[in-house]
Amino acid sequence: MKLDVDGLPVIFPYDSVYPEQLEYMRELKRSLDAKGHALLEMPTGTGKTVTLLSLVTSYQAEHPEVGKLVYCTRTVGEMEKVMEELGRVSKARKDSSLPGPPITGVCLTSRRNLCIHPQVSKNHERNSVDAKCRSLTAPWVREKAVIEQDIETCAYYEGFDREGVEVTLPEGVYSLDDLKSFGREKGWCPYFLARHAILSSSVIVFNYQYLLDPRISQLVTKSLQKDSVVVFDEAHNIDNVCIESLSVDLSKRVVDAAAGNIAELRRRVQSVKETDMRRLEDEYKALVEGVQLATGQTAADTSLAPPLIASEALEEAIPGNIRKAEHFLSFLRRIVDFMKVLLRQEEDWSESPKAFLHTLTAETVTDKRALKHVYSRLNSLFRTLEVESTDAFTPISFVADLCTLLAAHSSGFVVLFEAKDPQSLQPTLKLVCLDASIAMAPVFERFDWVVITSGTLSPLDLYPKLLRFEPKVSASFKMTLPRNSVLPLIVTHGD
Repeated sequence: MKLDVDGLPVIFPYDSVYPEQLEYMRELKRSLDAKGHALLEMPTGTGKTVTLLSLVTSYQAEHPEVGKLVYCTRTVGEMEKVMEELGRVSKARKDSSLPGPPITGVCLTSRRNLCIHPQVSKNHERNSVDAKCRSLTAPWVREKAVIEQDIETCAYYEGFDREGVEVTLPEGVYSLDDLKSFGREKGWCPYFLARHAILSSSVIVFNYQYLLDPRISQLVTKSLQKDSVVVFDEAHNIDNVCIESLSVDLSKRVVDAAAGNIAELRRRVQSVKETDMRRLEDEYKALVEGVQLATGQTAADTSLAPPLIASEALEEAIPGNIRKAEHFLSFLRRIVDFMKVLLRQEEDWSESPKAFLHTLTAETVTDKRALKHVYSRLNSLFRTLEVESTDAFTPISFVADLCTLLAAHSSGFVVLFEAKDPQSLQPTLKLVCLDASIAMAPVFERFDWVVITSGTLSPLDLYPKLLRFEPKVSASFKMTLPRNSVLPLIVTHGD
């Protein structure tokens, strides 16, 4: 059906609309007109998803200057529901007489959910799928495969790289199954196809982490423009998601494994010295010249972007004391040894990041600037050593993650030590984020429109305080009921 929402023609895919859906559309349109953020609450079961999709896609059709709709969900199940409703909206728009470009919608999730490789897709563990995929698609693996015919690569990735990167995804709404079917038909990898399709799609649906976790967002979604409309659906726990994305736990088991990672990296550095010293020399030269570590990355690159640090810090040259591979590994070893000593303590304690950083730099004879670049430097070393599966080096990556976040933020965090963590039952060092706005601030600054919506956001004035933003529109809507509801009472005392 066609609706008129304050002068905006809106295509709605159902024959009837609830009063609260119309009110939701009006308030959402008001925030889009004002070019500001919105906080909207509407009860579960009132059709919030289709309401939002109908309004925004209609607004895109009438206002070509508005960019993509970026719809963030918490789970794959919610993602599939959004794609189903988007399909209905797309069909209704095609059947209508209203002008406007067709809707192209794509969803993006992990390799595990999109892989169609006959062997790799049999793995049920996400880390296993990621590791095997990278071992088949890493740039150096593909380069060697050109010379050595017995080296295995992924035919689907090769097909996509050969043909798919130059192709725009045909109009339509692509669920996970649709992407996999299209990938089999074309012989292209659905995962990398979905990542590539972000550039040309008008609607993108993916998990919160693709925007909130800086290690992922800077790698996958950095191409999104400021004029995109970003929606966080079912956002009643968004503050917890923000905090978890910037918190790091290092148990004794993880720190011990990190020491083993360093020993393995030393062995690999020595092996490269003996067989291809030029690789290490080229890396050192690039670091001396201040070349940013992210340059030269391909879609299949194995490394993640650094955690949340200021953009000016990313542009700094890597400090001299960690440029050479051997010096950097010695630097990491001192940090890990320091943490091993901490984990022997028997009493719980907490400390501010500033105080802990002072102790760390004094005990390990290092400085804050070097710590800020640990994560980036580690990923540079992974690329230089041609590490196919970085998952095996997750422990040392956690250590690097903690160091970088610690050096980048003097407030909004706390350092905790628990002699016996309730979950791991081991001594654990934790860097805990206390301020959800740290993760959300780049999102609010980066995009003109951010919509936070859920069935339960009351009290509404809490979320602007937690996330430190000023919504142009803040509204709550009640469910329309055909009759008076029954109010249940519990009588605790009789006569």
